[in-house]
Amino acid sequence: MAPKTSSLKVSKRGAVPPFIVMDVLRAANERAAAGHAVYHLEVGQPSTPAPRGVIEAARRALDLDKLGYTEALGIPALRRRIAGHYREWYGADLDPERVVVTPGSSGAFLLAFLSAFDAGDRVALAAPGYPAYRNILAALGIEPVLLPVGANTRFQPTAELIAGLPGRIDGLIVASPSNPTGTMLDRATLASLAEHCRRRGIRFVSDEIYHGIVYGDAATSALEVAGDAIVVNSFSKYFSMTGWRLGWLVLPPDLVRPVECLAQNLFISPPSLSQHAAVAAFDCHGELRRNVERYAQNRALLLDRLPRAGFQRIAPSDGAFYLYAVVDHLTSDSHDFCRRMLAETGVAATPGTDFDPKRGHRFVRFSFAGATADMAEAAERLERWLAAASGPGR
Repeated sequence: MAPKTSSLKVSKRGAVPPFIVMDVLRAANERAAAGHAVYHLEVGQPSTPAPRGVIEAARRALDLDKLGYTEALGIPALRRRIAGHYREWYGADLDPERVVVTPGSSGAFLLAFLSAFDAGDRVALAAPGYPAYRNILAALGIEPVLLPVGANTRFQPTAELIAGLPGRIDGLIVASPSNPTGTMLDRATLASLAEHCRRRGIRFVSDEIYHGIVYGDAATSALEVAGDAIVVNSFSKYFSMTGWRLGWLVLPPDLVRPVECLAQNLFISPPSLSQHAAVAAFDCHGELRRNVERYAQNRALLLDRLPRAGFQRIAPSDGAFYLYAVVDHLTSDSHDFCRRMLAETGVAATPGTDFDPKRGHRFVRFSFAGATADMAEAAERLERWLAAASGPGR
């Protein structure tokens, strides 16, 4: 007997679009479980484990610490070490009291948005951009205001674009290096955006989770140009600790107590074991730089091979581990294109519709965070696939 359809209310907060890359990952895992080869160029996750020093610190904590709740803002040792990181990398003198340790950058965004914005506020962000920004905002009743950006601004917002938006803007989110394009804001442009926001009373939110993964000049932190910025970072990308679910916020003083109250009630505290282990992460830069060297090799390989396969127009990837490629000469539906690519080649990639609901059907994102041998095999398979598709009788 079929169950009756429930007449109970379901909140509209859950009616946000899916995070498409996770759907692609599930399909890729199903293909692998069926015994077929899969080349993971879809998910933005390092293929390397946490640094050895982090793992050793975790073992010590398991033996010596009871691993109970911590303070909602994080253990003092980790907050101090994060503040020291800003002094070492950026020359910024940061009070550890402004540092909040969070359950991943996802928890950081939730706390930042809840503390800085009310339902009905309007927050601007670039499209293409990380989909969880707009989906978290929408779930909280905050209106995401998408800024269509392209090659003419290196896929980044500008003060002129913000000024041209109709209506009130309460916040701006920037990401440098960005997901999905990998482009970066130079110091002057970042400062211009921060100053524009300061003059107009707009909260400035800087996503810096890909800092450390760059292929030229070092990334500028918003803390270098805007003392009142909200900065989000994470141990997931450069520090190769995705599953440890640990991130952090740097907050202006007026948001520290509101975020603390929210964190106490929403999360109690960040994961205790992860926090104790993460203190050691800042002593592992030698190992972590070798990871970045491999990303650079993968990037160079794909920038050489993907155009041969047919992906000639690619956003300039200054950092992170992504290539955002135009595919409108191959398809008018990037979602279907990625589905067929996985089924026919074993190469998993993410359709651009995840990052840009209106124009993403023209783009595909490739992640090069995996093994170099996998990147080479994926490129070979794509080259053969598209050559066959354009051959006689097709």
